[in-house]
Amino acid sequence: MACDRSQPAPRDSVDLITHAWDARPLKHDNMVTIARMDEFDEIIDVRSGSEFLQDHLPGAGNHPVLDDEERARVGTLYKQVSPFDARKLGAVLVARNIARHIESSFADRPRDWHPLVYCWRGGQRSGAMAHVLRDIGWRVATLESGYQSYRRGVLAQLEILPGRFTFQVLCGATGSGKSRFLEALAAHGAQVLDLEQIARHRGSVLGSWPGEAQPSQKWFESQVWNTLRKFDPAHPVWIESESRKIGSIQVPTALLGSMRASSCLRVEPPIDERVRFLVGEYAHMLTEPAVLKDRLSQLAALQSREVMARWTALIDARAWEVLVRDLLENHYDPLYRRSMAKSYPSIDFSPVLRPRRLDPGSIAAHALELLDGKQPAALPANA
Repeated sequence: MACDRSQPAPRDSVDLITHAWDARPLKHDNMVTIARMDEFDEIIDVRSGSEFLQDHLPGAGNHPVLDDEERARVGTLYKQVSPFDARKLGAVLVARNIARHIESSFADRPRDWHPLVYCWRGGQRSGAMAHVLRDIGWRVATLESGYQSYRRGVLAQLEILPGRFTFQVLCGATGSGKSRFLEALAAHGAQVLDLEQIARHRGSVLGSWPGEAQPSQKWFESQVWNTLRKFDPAHPVWIESESRKIGSIQVPTALLGSMRASSCLRVEPPIDERVRFLVGEYAHMLTEPAVLKDRLSQLAALQSREVMARWTALIDARAWEVLVRDLLENHYDPLYRRSMAKSYPSIDFSPVLRPRRLDPGSIAAHALELLDGKQPAALPANA
């Protein structure tokens, strides 16, 4: 459990406890790389809750050997008293927490249980948990270099994976039902990468999901990587056209480049149907007029005072369909046309799907036709 004294003392309490318990990776025959993560019955993340929430291996469960408060206590002791006293306290807390996890979480695991354990750098925290589980008789492995090696691997793979696939990009102005088409395609067995679903955001100032915060950038990237790595390059991946950012989330550069180099399918329902669809999709926003006004106020730099005043009046009058049509015609549609002309220069000559309705049944039927090869012919944008 000794700390590597040759390394400089870390600066804050979080770094201190990471230094004290993860400074020296443990080498043994049961250490594996991230390439083997699918071989295990269970993945155990022994980092604290805040570390886990920021990002983790997909499918991992969080069983901290030191929680956030305990890490702070040990880190403070390390800095204010001595590393020796910090390690004594850390050993007590780690032993206690490992015992609790075995009693509460692992007691029913069978004799042939084969878990993978990891911490920040593949050091003392994962080593302590793995040592106890291994002594019980389970076949335990630890992740070489811990989460840090996993993170490096994800970033490297996100530079490579998008280039292996043929993407079919659904393009369409706001209210075209693109996300619903992706859902229907996935339900019919298509390979779908739904970035807005992963980002928990629809991509506009009104796009936040009710009651849900967006994931961290790292967790978003982990989920994108985990989705892509399971796909078969022999079949297309359906995806929605996106800007560089979805809310606060940045789309990986290589993925964005692959999307923009791919073929598009334009989805163009009638504007009356788009208005009807959006009123239903954003019903949660229409019940909170003050929130809606606040969100739309973020567009003040792009719109005149007269337009902003008109939108406010329409909100006060609860004239939702008139408001939505006004927003589409005077903000979202012009913005979409400018963005697509820049990102997808050949979009005007892409195939066009013109659904008359955006109800679930119609969307499902169109999705099935697309997968059966009944893709619309290429038409000029004004056809």
